[in-house]
Amino acid sequence: MSRETHSETMVDTQSAGAQSQDDARFREGQRITWVSVAVNIVLTAMQLVVGFAAHSQSLIADAMHTLSDIVSDAFVLFANRKGAEAADADHPYGHGRFETAASLVLGLLLAGTGAGILIAAAGRLQNLGSAPPVGVAAMWAAIFTLAAKEGLFRYMLATAERLRSPMLVANAWHARADALSSLVVAAGIGGALLGFNFADAVAAIIVGAMIVRAGFKFGWAAIRELIDTGLSAEEVAAIRSTIASTPGVLGMHELRTRRMAHQVLVDAHVQVNPRISVSEGHRIAESARQRVLDDHPEVLDVLVHVDAENDLLGNAAIQLPERAVLLAHLSGLLDAEPPEFERTTLHYLGTRVEAEVFLPSGFADEAMLAAIRQRVAAALPNDPWFIAIRLNQRVAPF
Repeated sequence: MSRETHSETMVDTQSAGAQSQDDARFREGQRITWVSVAVNIVLTAMQLVVGFAAHSQSLIADAMHTLSDIVSDAFVLFANRKGAEAADADHPYGHGRFETAASLVLGLLLAGTGAGILIAAAGRLQNLGSAPPVGVAAMWAAIFTLAAKEGLFRYMLATAERLRSPMLVANAWHARADALSSLVVAAGIGGALLGFNFADAVAAIIVGAMIVRAGFKFGWAAIRELIDTGLSAEEVAAIRSTIASTPGVLGMHELRTRRMAHQVLVDAHVQVNPRISVSEGHRIAESARQRVLDDHPEVLDVLVHVDAENDLLGNAAIQLPERAVLLAHLSGLLDAEPPEFERTTLHYLGTRVEAEVFLPSGFADEAMLAAIRQRVAAALPNDPWFIAIRLNQRVAPF
């Protein structure tokens, strides 16, 4: 049972509030990404100049890694802008998956960059004798890069976790991978300065391996989201408990979850008393939905389907005739036409149907009612569809 509008004012207020939150996320995401771009541009230029001047392949490799950050930041800026756009006819759940797609591209970019560094460093190891010595300036450049990237990581991660954006978290850990790689570069340059010529190339290989690993990690996380992998067992259990504790919910099954960027979509089937009205069943479903939205802020929307029975055991009711056929059959059992009934309620339960017939005042006297009861009692045991028929007659003209 999907969400319905009960108040135009309420819907407008909720929509405005949601859009305001998306705008705030967009502005903060843009701000930290531009900070990352500025820092990485400065570091890339410095590392390339010093790396070539000091003959340090590991520092040049780290510069290429930093350059990949600038390209990845461009993807983040684009995805962050698209992800902040409001839902439309083509994207009724919003544009959050743009963030997921950007995370996948970031992962592939990292993996490709790391593979290139590995190949170049392996080539240098095979020609150590012809490689020029590493200069001291490379060590100072590596230390400065390490400090800058570690500071950038801490700033970006704090903001990304507050916004609950997997794309921004991925980009923050990208910065941490850069900081760790700069640490390895500093160690490799230090070893080269101490006379171990192979240390700089080994450091480049380690950096490349770290980058490849990070790329596969972020790429796999994005793929899991794109193929609608559900939440963890603990998160699902918490949502299940919230729905099951809703007054009027007798049972629950087919609870399904999936992520969309920083938010979660939930589907659930709830079982209610099969003899309550449609409106009461709807209210129970809306109550369950609202409780999930209130207790689990990460949930964007909940689709609640109301069941009169546990349809995991089968849905035999779908094989039963539709209402018009049953009413015609019922009129034959009661020897009365449906227009003479005030109201008829049909309960499809399992493989049979229960009928509640409401008769107008004065429709039948005691003798006629007794005759109807006798006729119905005799017909029900062998009736193909009805298992019970309840007659209700209004006794006063209200």
